[in-house]
Amino acid sequence: MRNTHPYVRFRRDLKTRAYALRRNPTTPERRLWYGFLRKHPCKFSRQKPLGSYIADFYCAQKQLVIELDTASHFTETRTEILGFQRIRVIRFANTEVMQQFEAVCARIEEALAEAPSA
Repeated sequence: MRNTHPYVRFRRDLKTRAYALRRNPTTPERRLWYGFLRKHPCKFSRQKPLGSYIADFYCAQKQLVIELDTASHFTETRTEILGFQRIRVIRFANTEVMQQFEAVCARIEEALAEAPSA
């Protein structure tokens, strides 16, 4: 069966950086991945190159990016550029993931339910 998810172009030079980020996740990234996203029925990728950016987590099926915010991620420009590619972005502060894990997971489920399948 052929892949029906839209292909999102990315800068090839980001592949090496994305690989390094996958091998060395932050504590909140590790918690969200191993505690929720890794075995989720909607397949997620970690540190996925999309355009000129590397998304923390990406679900191609639902065209949804999950960002765990640090200063470098929190820009409206980043959200707008991904939005032009019909990719929705939801953000959580690192402290939210660590202190309100169940609420973060519930919000992700809501976003997945709202998102149309690609």
